[in-house]
Amino acid sequence: MSRIYDAHSHYMPPQIASKTSFYRSSWSDIEWQRASMKQFGIEKALLLYPTSDAHVHMGGWKNVCEIYNDKIGEVVRKHSSFIGGGILPLDDPDAMMKELDRFRKLNLSVISLPSSFEGKYLDDPLFVPVFEYAQKHKTPVHVHPQIMAPIGEDRVKDPLLTPVLEYVMDVSMAIGKMMMSETFRVFSDVNFIFAHYGGVLPFLKERFDSTYTMLRTRGFVKDVLKLPSEYFKNLYFDMSGSKSSACFFCALEVADPSHILFGSDFPANQALSDTINVVKHSPLSGENKDDIYSRNLRRLLNI
Repeated sequence: MSRIYDAHSHYMPPQIASKTSFYRSSWSDIEWQRASMKQFGIEKALLLYPTSDAHVHMGGWKNVCEIYNDKIGEVVRKHSSFIGGGILPLDDPDAMMKELDRFRKLNLSVISLPSSFEGKYLDDPLFVPVFEYAQKHKTPVHVHPQIMAPIGEDRVKDPLLTPVLEYVMDVSMAIGKMMMSETFRVFSDVNFIFAHYGGVLPFLKERFDSTYTMLRTRGFVKDVLKLPSEYFKNLYFDMSGSKSSACFFCALEVADPSHILFGSDFPANQALSDTINVVKHSPLSGENKDDIYSRNLRRLLNI
């Protein structure tokens, strides 16, 4: 059996979960999470912040970050089966850089960012120091859907349509904005990991290239030096609990198996075997399957 490293799982410290509108006790049960990992043969799991409204009830992002990062650091120290992703107080640039300096002390190996923050996408100058840090310290950046005012929620706010459509569209818009702003070119050494296969990106890769080419001939869009898909293929995408073979193969049209990561989205998704089986039963080679199951993430983290 291949080694499995989960590149997308969640743990919410109870002090934070209790201050949110959605996350409750099941997101704070680390022993249940460990038992589930053991049941499905998952050796290590990267813990990421799912984004929430906790900062609204806890006096701002700085308080949330201190508590969250301290607790994730504690979990990583106590359990070798977890990898820590830390979060930043994006509403305070000075505090943000101070928090980044704590990452190494807390043994946080990944920067966990939302796809947008108060309407700003990751092409905003706010994020430049973060990417400079990531580049200098070879720290991967994982991008998770923003659930607080994602794209489109100002027009449609619905308990089903918002999480199904607007969350993942926010990830796709982040990728598009970063490509158009040349963030991927300037920070070409930063390893960006996008959740949910990059949202709708796998369905739009061809349209990105064909529309960009057409608009360039008419001078309607700036020259980004190469086709959008050339930037996309250098990004990393996690499976985020997808159980669809069709979606999996669609993602492989954007990036090859060396850039796809197994991710469960636990505990939002608890049918871990279904996601594991998408890779297991695919016609990919054993080498490619091992890459997706664990080797790609281990390379990114130098494990």
